Amino acid sequence: MSIRTLDDLLAEGVSGRRVLVRADLNVPLDKQSGAITDDGRIRAVLPTLSALTGAGAQVVVCSHLGRPKGAPDPQFSLRPVADRLGELLGATVRFATDTVGDSARSTVDALADGEVALLENLRFNAGETSKDEAERGAFADQLAAFGTAYVDDAFGAVHRKHASVYDVAARLPHFAGRLVLREVEVLSTLAGEPERPYVVVLGGSKVSDKLAVIEALLPKVDRLLIGGGMCFTFLKAQGHEVGSSLLEEEMVETCRNLLERSAGKIMLPVDVVVADAFAPDSPHDVVRADGMPSKRVGLDIGPETVAGFAAALTSAPEGAGAPGGARTIFWNGPMGVFEMPAFANGTRGVAEAIAGSGAFTVVGGGDSAAAVRALGLDESSFSHISTGGGASLEYLEGKTLPGIAALEK
Repeated sequence: MSIRTLDDLLAEGVSGRRVLVRADLNVPLDKQSGAITDDGRIRAVLPTLSALTGAGAQVVVCSHLGRPKGAPDPQFSLRPVADRLGELLGATVRFATDTVGDSARSTVDALADGEVALLENLRFNAGETSKDEAERGAFADQLAAFGTAYVDDAFGAVHRKHASVYDVAARLPHFAGRLVLREVEVLSTLAGEPERPYVVVLGGSKVSDKLAVIEALLPKVDRLLIGGGMCFTFLKAQGHEVGSSLLEEEMVETCRNLLERSAGKIMLPVDVVVADAFAPDSPHDVVRADGMPSKRVGLDIGPETVAGFAAALTSAPEGAGAPGGARTIFWNGPMGVFEMPAFANGTRGVAEAIAGSGAFTVVGGGDSAAAVRALGLDESSFSHISTGGGASLEYLEGKTLPGIAALEK
């Protein structure tokens, strides 16, 4: 790709220059206290910010958080993010209480060389996500006025044609940050000719969310392991009872066709953890996947399935052309409701098998990355943990990502 990088910008010299950085600081917040529950995305942008501040730039960071409706909403304020970012940087981060208004202008004007400012949530402005190019462009003009160069380090947002991701890049000299560059390098490996055997593990709630990536990956992979809520639509396609488990009835025939075309590559659960209700303290037990009670709900894959999936990750399928286990693994989506301890064992077991596989392992962002941290797993035991669940899936589907396309121009 013909993308200029942060190193190219640093080589030009940034001391005394204002640099606008689009980061992905869309972190989860506790609904009661408002505290950050996972700061992984904040940590991910630190290498880019530290490189810029260390070189004397005046750094203006912008991001979204949550899905406010184009107007200020206190529950989605980035103020707690500014505090945490300052702690991690070891320096005060100036915070603007608006995005492009008086507070933003005065905060940016007060920056000294090597300092950082964070603007309030971009989605407090309707222009950020507008489908009207003129409205989006007008907002991009205001954002671009805060920098002499633009760095995109928000991989989790590059699949959105938003003002701060797409339009600002057309108005300023633009560069890819360290995180975006690494994400693209890793995903290019998966989309190209990954070392085989290549095993993909997919979970999460809906088949419809993953259908396009399943279609794209099925011809390339040696095995495709399916867990999470989406597995019940596949089990239904096999003619099994799924009780009150999550089910996309309209996708049953699609799943049946995928199974027929998969040439045996798709592995489904052979046992599941079922409960009386969707609740952390609900009575639960393990049943065969082809023997689910009609009035219970499946909330995790069972121990036999975990063992089978682990074996699939550590032993090569016949005809894969390589001894031993998988050499490349991509994982996206938890195996069960990992937020509830009683239903976290499937996700933990599969994650530990991936981590210990010895393969090149990519965790595809979103809930998978959150699960790694929530379950206390060693992040360094995975080759790469993506910050963009939706973006990583769309990249592997072969879609053009607006944020990447803007950097290539």
